[in-house]
Amino acid sequence: MLRPIGLMTIMLALAAPAEAQVFRCDKEGNTVFSDQPCGEDAESVELRDNRIGGSFDQNLPALEAPDSREQSEEQEPKEEAGTCRFINSTDLRRYLVREQVVQGMTREHVRRAFGNPPETYTSPQEVWIYQTRYYGALYELTYVYFRDGCVDRVEYRKP
Repeated sequence: MLRPIGLMTIMLALAAPAEAQVFRCDKEGNTVFSDQPCGEDAESVELRDNRIGGSFDQNLPALEAPDSREQSEEQEPKEEAGTCRFINSTDLRRYLVREQVVQGMTREHVRRAFGNPPETYTSPQEVWIYQTRYYGALYELTYVYFRDGCVDRVEYRKP
């Protein structure tokens, strides 16, 4: 007689996920899907794994290996020309609706959130300055700093 632990081990082994195969066939002008070949013209269909879980960084660009050359202290570090950080569409819509600007946004995203900047400066770093007024009085200044076309930081200052 099997012990309960042995029986449970056997049941778990039998319940291991098997790779399911799906076939597509045309029957009487209709497309039919089946787990077994459903005709001579049966075509195997590859299914994507849609299990819940996974990792949040699947759509991010691959990290580059650090440069093995050491930079001397006298040299100014080079700015890397790259793309803005990835902001998923749900978060981006939320920021735009709330009229928020966050690090990594593009110039176009900032325009959609705040509108066209009344003041811009390009040297030494590109800066857009927005004014917030309440009842006609200047209440707050918002400085949006860009690096390589992306928001580097946002500062809010009292006038």
